[in-house]
Parts: sequence; structure tokens; C-alpha cells
Amino acid sequence: MHDITPAVAETFKQLRAERGLSLSQAAQLTGVSKAMLGQIERGQSSPTVSTLWKIATGFNVAFSVFLEGAQPQQQPGLHPFAKLPVFEQTRSGMRVTPLIPFDDELKTDLLKIDLLPGALSESGPHEPGVIEHVIVLEGALQLRLGDEWHTVSAGESLRFHADIPHAYANPGHSVVTLHNLIHYPRPAGR
Repeated sequence: MHDITPAVAETFKQLRAERGLSLSQAAQLTGVSKAMLGQIERGQSSPTVSTLWKIATGFNVAFSVFLEGAQPQQQPGLHPFAKLPVFEQTRSGMRVTPLIPFDDELKTDLLKIDLLPGALSESGPHEPGVIEHVIVLEGALQLRLGDEWHTVSAGESLRFHADIPHAYANPGHSVVTLHNLIHYPRPAGR
């Protein structure tokens, strides 16, 4: 596993420059403080999963763009995918591995998520139209949608609109492994 902080910093810097945003404007757009965004852009801080989601949502890009780089795969056809970097957040006990790079045509991300025992990862609402599919492979996931908790056990799946606060938790004693298929809305006019 390697440090993805430089890749996140470069991607954030590139996306901010493409949009012509100041750090203050980016902070307003994402709900992440100007100081934290500055640290992320300079590579002085590695964001949490939740912070990275806020930035991705504010910039209207896929979460995995920060793990893959700012240029998503856009060529249709059969391609062998290079192994993508793992994003490990030790504070929340969550490890995220992109399985398939963001697909610009289908507007999807496919991620593998491992939640260590005691893990809790909270996420604010994503952009309207974002749908998440959670498929649990091992263990029992506790998934909060709004104020309601759901248990999704190995072999089960759940689909939800992710424009509400939600959280992934593992109160158990073994790792919970799941696939997370995220579908992003198409921009208007496409």
C-alpha cells in the first residue's frame, strides 16, 4: 500500500484550476474548510473518506477520481485494468479499493470496502441522483440511512439514494467486506 496523499493533492489542484475556483470558493462548494483544503492541496494532510466524499460531491466528480487521478477512463472496449491504489483511513477503520476505474459512459464506480472491527464511516448527503448499491460479501454491515439503521448480512444487498446522510459501521469482531457500486447522475442535456 502506498501513500495516496500526493495523488489526491494533485487531483484536487487540477480540478480546482479547471474550474477557476479560489480556495474560498472551493470551501463554499464542498463544505470543507479553506484551511483543510489548502493542506490537502499542498499534500500536508490526507483527507478522511468523509472529507474526500464532500470534495467529490462539491466538484461533481466520482469518488474514485481522487484515487485514479483526474482523467477518468473514457474509452469503451475491453481493457485490462491496472491495479488501483488502496485508500486506507485508519481513524475510521475503513479501507477502500477501486475495483474498476470510474466509467464516464456509464457514470459508475465499483469499490471494495473493508470495515475493520469497530469501524464507523459517516457520509453527508451526496449530490441528488447518486445511487449506491451495497453488496455484503463477508460479515454483517450496519448501514444508517438518515436516522434509520439497517443490517445487511453476507450474501445480501441494499440499494439506496445517497442524497441523505448515511453511515457504514461494523460493531462486530471480524472484518466486514462489501462491494459498493455507485451510480452518478448524468449531467443535464446528455
